[in-house]
Amino acid sequence: MTPDRTIRSAEALAARGLVPPERETALARVAARYAVSLTPAVVALIDPADPADPIARQYVPNPAELETAPGELADPIGDEAHSPVPGIVHRYPDRVLLKPVQVCAVYCRFCFRREAVGPGAEALSPAALARALDYIRATPAIWEVILSGGDPLVLSPRRLARIADALAATGHVKALRVHSRLPVADPERVTAALARALVRPELATWLVLHANHPRELTPAARAACARLVAAGIPLLSQSVLLRDVNDDPATLEALMRAFVEARVKPYYLHHGDPAPGTAHLRTGLAEGQALVGGLRGRVSGLCQPDYVLDIPGGHGKSPVGPAFLDPEGRTVRDWQGRTHPVPPCPSPPLSGSGRPSGTRPGSPRARPA
Repeated sequence: MTPDRTIRSAEALAARGLVPPERETALARVAARYAVSLTPAVVALIDPADPADPIARQYVPNPAELETAPGELADPIGDEAHSPVPGIVHRYPDRVLLKPVQVCAVYCRFCFRREAVGPGAEALSPAALARALDYIRATPAIWEVILSGGDPLVLSPRRLARIADALAATGHVKALRVHSRLPVADPERVTAALARALVRPELATWLVLHANHPRELTPAARAACARLVAAGIPLLSQSVLLRDVNDDPATLEALMRAFVEARVKPYYLHHGDPAPGTAHLRTGLAEGQALVGGLRGRVSGLCQPDYVLDIPGGHGKSPVGPAFLDPEGRTVRDWQGRTHPVPPCPSPPLSGSGRPSGTRPGSPRARPA
């Protein structure tokens, strides 16, 4: 059996030369509160000689994590307020989060669930998982189930298959979305067997890959993505805009291109959530809007993510990207910042019913005779 070389303590970080020995005591205090885990695949990406290494900033603890800024919340996106049974978050009518496990292969320093995940965090017991699945079965409005956590792909293929089987047997569930860091954090664990465990004829299975820097899309990570694609699973991306990690145009462009090259469609770029001790990693909203606006025209349309803010308190995600159309709808801005008049778009005359003339309910507009 291969020994586990995952780093899980400040002492191990210092021993591997990833932090100076004089910082070990301070970082041990952080590790006592928030879980630490760096897999060999992640460690291999870190340049110990670079004090501002963008990979290290995502995974190596920082004393600033013990400073809670005004407005930071233990549950910033309101999971608890929308949890009708353990393991379920039901925020939108047609979809739910199912969180079967609360551990990850790696622990991100900006995680919005950092107060709930880590070694010792409870996975759903068989009875609790059964209750969560019963809730899904009893709620016909649920069309999509999103596997989250923790990282659901740390589960064995056998356990994932049982969940997929249960969802496939629920007639109203049509989509399964899986969110994971594993293809980046421990790509060898993303086997063909694991990919097959997620696929059922009754379900449209999608996987959302979490990555924040182009260096994370290594050849091994791309091979893991290819195994998922080969199993018939389309891939999307989720990233967080992070100060001194990806908050500059060149890095953000390279990240989005790296996703597309790995056959991962950019999906969400999250504004940083106000989790405790994460202020040093968050950018301003205006900075994010400028960065995302700058992508337009410089990279392919395939490379454009939605910049979103998860509204604190559990009110859901809202797009907060830059506006190209002026509030009055008279001018539109191009990718180079120049403004142009909006072409006239006359509306068809309305009939007495309030519908465009020449149409009937449920039909396309009638063509001229």
